[in-house]
Amino acid sequence: MKNDNYIVGIETSCDETAVAIVKNGTEIISNVVASQIESHKRFGGVVPEIASRHHVEQMTIVLEEAFEQAAIEWEAIDAVAVTEGPGLVGALLIGVNAAKALAFAKQKPLVGVHHIAGHIYANRFEQEFEFPLLALVVSGGHTELVLMKEHGHFEVIGETRDDAAGEAYDKVARMLNLPYPGGPHIDRLAGTGEESIKFPRAWLEEESFDFSFSGLKSSVINTIHNAKQRGEELKNEDIAASFQASVVEVLTEKTYKAAKQYGVKKVIVAGGVAANQGLRTALQKKFSEIAIPLLIPPLNLCTDNAAMIAGAGTIAYQQGKRSGWDLNANPSLVLG
Repeated sequence: MKNDNYIVGIETSCDETAVAIVKNGTEIISNVVASQIESHKRFGGVVPEIASRHHVEQMTIVLEEAFEQAAIEWEAIDAVAVTEGPGLVGALLIGVNAAKALAFAKQKPLVGVHHIAGHIYANRFEQEFEFPLLALVVSGGHTELVLMKEHGHFEVIGETRDDAAGEAYDKVARMLNLPYPGGPHIDRLAGTGEESIKFPRAWLEEESFDFSFSGLKSSVINTIHNAKQRGEELKNEDIAASFQASVVEVLTEKTYKAAKQYGVKKVIVAGGVAANQGLRTALQKKFSEIAIPLLIPPLNLCTDNAAMIAGAGTIAYQQGKRSGWDLNANPSLVLG
């Protein structure tokens, strides 16, 4: 009798072509990622058409590499999980159609996965989940607080009303003439600068766990423009440090408040901005004050990868969820 589940994960929501094979949702057998950063860097951001073309070129190569590293045959695979959304529609379509073709050809179940659910389940490779659980999701397109009462259950209790944290990082980075992707560069600069500029914190209504970073972004841009008009010179390091302090304080305080209010047993951080050292340090310091364990995944599991999709797909598969052959890319897919 077969007790273990082996799931193939496919991720193409943005500019990484990734395929992974995961055992039981907790053990990574292989996890191959082909990055496109160099192709998009000269444009200062992801160009959807270029991303889609690269996915077509890389998919077969990455798939073969994942199976070679795992040293496993298709006979052992239980299902194919794929990101169905949200993301760039053209990029998503490449992954969805590749997954459908593989599932049909190999006669395997097909499981559509929400991209953010994948980011959340990346943490399960490090530690088993305890419920109720709170996830802070911070990436280029998402800033959300998600409450989980059991596996596969997602309740968004806070979300961004405008720019996501990652978007704000990238826009401020462009103002500072930093290369794409801007987030890591601002994080590094912030480590050497001083918080000498008082940028606003958007706390919104007292009872709200929503986020807003548009005003902060505008404040940074206005501060830079006004300084130039007055002939003043601001250090990029100080702008970065002051900007990051504002973002990190709001993310940390709202997560802390939500964790206490909902009485969660564990807090996890997910998404590309979870790699930010300033945010990691602030969260670790804040949650060391109370008896709620904090889990932040290693850097390689913060950014987009297919192991996280296979991890979330494993839970969906075990819960009997299946997608039909009409599965389509859904760039606006809602979590939960």
